[in-house]
Amino acid sequence: MLDLHHLSLAAPLSLLIYLVTGVGAGLHALLTKEDPRSAVSWVALCLLVPYGGALLYWLLGINRVRRRGRGAPLPATAPLADAPRVAAALGAQVRIGDALTSRALEGGNLIEPLHNGELAFPRMLAAIAAARESVWLATYIFQTDKVGGQFIAALAAAVARGVSVRVLVDGIGEWYDWPHVVPRLRRAGVPAARFLPPRLVPPNFSLNCRNHRKILITDGCTAFMGGMNLGGREVGGSTGRRMTDIHFQLRGPVVTQLARTFIEDWDFATHEQLEPPASAGDAGASICRVITGGPDQDVDKLLLILLSALASAERHVQIMTPYFVPPPELVAALEATALRGITVSIVLPRRSNLRYIDWATLHWIPSLVERGVRVHLQNPPFSHAKLLVVDGRYAHIGSVNVDTRSLRLNFEIAVEVYDERFCAELCAFIREREHASPALTEREAQSVPLLPRVRNALCWLVSPYL
Repeated sequence: MLDLHHLSLAAPLSLLIYLVTGVGAGLHALLTKEDPRSAVSWVALCLLVPYGGALLYWLLGINRVRRRGRGAPLPATAPLADAPRVAAALGAQVRIGDALTSRALEGGNLIEPLHNGELAFPRMLAAIAAARESVWLATYIFQTDKVGGQFIAALAAAVARGVSVRVLVDGIGEWYDWPHVVPRLRRAGVPAARFLPPRLVPPNFSLNCRNHRKILITDGCTAFMGGMNLGGREVGGSTGRRMTDIHFQLRGPVVTQLARTFIEDWDFATHEQLEPPASAGDAGASICRVITGGPDQDVDKLLLILLSALASAERHVQIMTPYFVPPPELVAALEATALRGITVSIVLPRRSNLRYIDWATLHWIPSLVERGVRVHLQNPPFSHAKLLVVDGRYAHIGSVNVDTRSLRLNFEIAVEVYDERFCAELCAFIREREHASPALTEREAQSVPLLPRVRNALCWLVSPYL
């Protein structure tokens, strides 16, 4: 028999829960979102979709992190007044880096590009094997396949000989592979932690705020960083190469800046404060600085650095990125740079590992090509390289993709490099890819049938959340 009394109580209770969750989530979006379009979208979703809208907002819409576990800010690595001199034309780029970071430009660095896992992984394993004091490793994806197993064994061997080892894996990135790597590392005696893992108790639903940084530092004097995750997908196999990538080995004072970034991330994840290493000695001629970005106090720093680099360009800009779903202000800057007569070249994969990203990217291409930006689509294998070179004298390397996720949602790391010899090497590498993939003509960019255009636009519509 229908219990009318309980039914009459359920309706007001359901309405109360809807109001509390929907209005509460909508109010949070109204007060915290910087983009009015984003705020309007989330408020509408929270109010018009009972329960589900608020749930989606708590899972995907809260994209800022308070670093409560962060220790006292580390001092700058050197007084800014002591920064090395660079070309006068790059003065504005130096000043914006000074203003946005607490890190000084450091001279005396040596940077070596390492193409694909075949070159990078043996160097990294050798550095771990040679370490006598410390090995600090942060990565987004750490596979437990044959290649990942080599790193686990090397890290365990380092622990066994008394080296201080710390491994930080992203809490969502770990789910890209099974079995998970953190339990396996711990069973091998390697201190390992997860960065912002999803959990119910205590609640953590920061699914969008990922640590995308890839850093390996040994004994505080040698570092590796760039775009490579750890695993077999970074090397060619019996079925042929699926992807290409580029990593970098660094020596010199900039290694200390990378180490301090790891210290802050490890402190946030574990509340253990590591001692910063002594400043590394000079090893080369490159002038460098670490730039960090993330959904905390570093938000929009990487975007501002890129916008400044485009504004300072005098001859040409070369960009290589695996994913291209940029925020509107970066699209406008690219178009404006091309319209003032600067050669702007963007090298993208014709097909990445994420088809919906490819479709969102295709939505941007016609307007860019129309305004003079040269877009090159590389044929397989999928290139995962992330590079920016301006005028052959300023480079930007690291983990950063040219998309909203990297520039505003992920914790990312980059190194800006002032060194014409190093930049010339990167320019030649990118130019080789440009010649292999001729730039799209305006007719080619515009000749997209209606249904694919609708698909591309729909993916573009939700691109801030991809």
